[in-house]
Amino acid sequence: MERALRVLDAFADAGGDAGTNELARATGINPSTVSRILATLVASGYVQHEPGTGRYRIGPQVLRLSSHALGGLDLRAAARPHLDALAEGTGETATLSVPGEPDAVTIDFVLSRASVASVARVGRPSIAHATATGKVMLAFAGHGIPPGPLHRFTDRTITDPARLADEVAAVRRDGHAHASGEREPDLNAVAVPVFGEPGRLIAILGVQGPQSRFRVRAQDAAVPLLGSHALALSAELGYHGS
Repeated sequence: MERALRVLDAFADAGGDAGTNELARATGINPSTVSRILATLVASGYVQHEPGTGRYRIGPQVLRLSSHALGGLDLRAAARPHLDALAEGTGETATLSVPGEPDAVTIDFVLSRASVASVARVGRPSIAHATATGKVMLAFAGHGIPPGPLHRFTDRTITDPARLADEVAAVRRDGHAHASGEREPDLNAVAVPVFGEPGRLIAILGVQGPQSRFRVRAQDAAVPLLGSHALALSAELGYHGS
């Protein structure tokens, strides 16, 4: 793996394409080993072979991954002012997540300034059936309801697929989702969708806080602010719907 990464890195200084011997000199790996590594990279789409010249260039798989990475950076930069405003306006932790499979994933957050704060983690999955963010993903990303039996995290987790389907339908109708103690007993949250063109769910804004402070009334109070920031961020990302 380490040698394959060295070969991929060598393309950055190769001016677009390179031959086996050039890559061997750049990496310090013997040519026969480089040739085997290139064959593996070609088979997986990370490198393309040009039969006419015998040279190699970066393949579509690397370009696809870099596109996702750049998109994620752009999204985080665009969303950061909204996260700051949500944390300031609600007093709770604001989160930015993206839809995934099978769960949404947190890619940024702004921590509450309260002495007792709900702590988010970048890279943590938001379980589809047990979090507000996950329910938004189910409602707007076109994912089907997870088949049962659904894992029970707390005594408030929805484990019946039919009941989950009803709640997801309500999220689609109302435009926001709630979760109270469904993944962790002391964690409550509310979340809303962020759209890009052409009406595709591109991100999810959420606010989360401890059960002792972020009860249903506080969640409801956060919805208009969340909605306005989600609409503004959607517009920045090219969405022109309501």
